[in-house]
Amino acid sequence: MNQLEILTEKILRIRIGQMMVNERYKNGEFKIPIHLAFGHESIAIAISEIMDENDKLLLTHRNIAYNLARLGKLRPIIDEYFLKSSGLDNGKSGSMNLINPKLGLIYTSSILGNNFSVAVGVAMSQKINQSNGITIVLGGDGSLEEGSFHESILMFKSLNLSGLLIIENNEWSMATKISERRSEIDLEKFASSYGVKYVKLFGNNPQTYVKELKKLKEISHQNQELICVEVIVSTLGDWTMTNEQNPNGKFINYHAGPAPTVDVKTCPALIRDDNSDPIFLLIELLGLLKLNEISDRVRSELLEEMK
Repeated sequence: MNQLEILTEKILRIRIGQMMVNERYKNGEFKIPIHLAFGHESIAIAISEIMDENDKLLLTHRNIAYNLARLGKLRPIIDEYFLKSSGLDNGKSGSMNLINPKLGLIYTSSILGNNFSVAVGVAMSQKINQSNGITIVLGGDGSLEEGSFHESILMFKSLNLSGLLIIENNEWSMATKISERRSEIDLEKFASSYGVKYVKLFGNNPQTYVKELKKLKEISHQNQELICVEVIVSTLGDWTMTNEQNPNGKFINYHAGPAPTVDVKTCPALIRDDNSDPIFLLIELLGLLKLNEISDRVRSELLEEMK
């Protein structure tokens, strides 16, 4: 397989794996909150691909795509969601705090913006210990509104620490769009005010993401500097609610819990017919026939794993 086919297989493993989690969630099998990440698969795979042994990854409550990307297996994660001792973290972390230190995923947090502050300490430790790795920390667009975001950038810059600060911008914070809840924050101007390099990624092409992030990681490590990366994503799984108060239907953005309109039987795991869905882009790049072939193989492997 070429690089694109390898990345496609990994992306489909995350997408179909999440669909399988979603089916169990729709059946009421989980007793803990889970935040699915349909639409985040390309950036999750790209970050996993660029990570070396000494790199450290710190995530948010919506960490399922990254845990699947790092581990490549579904059973330990589902067992964790059932809080079983056979789970990835022995049933101790659940979903919003799930980690995998052996593969560099050392911290996740259900507190908005909390992981930025922790990332400063991790990056400082790497610098003191002269580690060859860098710190990669993620947040959503809602985390830009937190004081810890601003303070952490200041500390990264002041202490000359290496790191990639990645903002997944899906334009939503729970049930409100950016335009509904606050004034616009120009992240590029904000980063430049601290002298921090800013890069914007969009389009869901995994090869482009891997190439760009590898380059930025090298720059960050060589120059001992923080780089701010804004990734435009769409968190898929929305639906239209119709009731007495909304006879014409009301758009419901997916935030957490089961996504009622997502069907695990959909082939090749497509949710939306445009480039906001990484799978749609892969159909354009590889062709439907090839994508169905890879999707069928991945689905069979996951079903076998879950027996």
